[in-house]
Amino acid sequence: MKKEAENQQENKTKEEKIKNKNFADAWKNAFNGIIYATTTQGNIKKQLIIAVVVVIISLFFNLSKAEFLCFLFTIVLILFAEMVNTAIETVVDLYVDVYHPKAKIAKDVAAGGVVITTINAVIVAYFLFFDKISDIGLNFIANVTNSPVHLAFSVMIVVIIAVLALIAYAKTNKHKGLNAKFVPSGHTTIAFAATTIIWLVTDNIVILMLALVMAILIAESRAAAKEHKLSEIVFSGCFGTAMTLILYGIAYAVIQLL
Repeated sequence: MKKEAENQQENKTKEEKIKNKNFADAWKNAFNGIIYATTTQGNIKKQLIIAVVVVIISLFFNLSKAEFLCFLFTIVLILFAEMVNTAIETVVDLYVDVYHPKAKIAKDVAAGGVVITTINAVIVAYFLFFDKISDIGLNFIANVTNSPVHLAFSVMIVVIIAVLALIAYAKTNKHKGLNAKFVPSGHTTIAFAATTIIWLVTDNIVILMLALVMAILIAESRAAAKEHKLSEIVFSGCFGTAMTLILYGIAYAVIQLL
């Protein structure tokens, strides 16, 4: 009876570890999944770099809101397919340690999904950019300032990818400064990046102050939850602000040169 009770307790403990206790726990585990994929999967690393490049390039085309959303959805779809592929391969490797035809089928089908999303991205890029490439000229760069919403979203995408890469790099423990003992806060970085964008695009002091208060509250919540140290939060806030200012500065400097 004692042994049976111990087994039941052990199974209960394992079940508690597998299940999410609450929404915050589920969000944290999902974020850990993104970091794992970014850290360990070479294809995802390459795709994130390509995503940053193509988002920056898209700034120089006069995309409508619908076109930009379609373009953004295509990028997210490729990353999603690659992450699903990684999850399927991990599960297959967990249960199958020898060659099995069905295991090969599962991996091949998952990889095929990535190929299909890639082909879809090529088709979308063709219809979005083929006609616009012929309009290249001195006014080409001016499209950046003519679409402040597009610029803001693009900057946020680059900042998000940058902080994900920074967190992934820290968790590899390959650097003396950034390692498992000093991991930047993604929430704080994004919050202060968004506040900086609002500061750059609006003259309304009330909106700016509300955004700043929200960013500070988000940063404080990460410290209160003991997810990050004060030094990590300060670094993340400065990184988000600096990254946003640099990207905007580059965009407007290029425009002035032309």
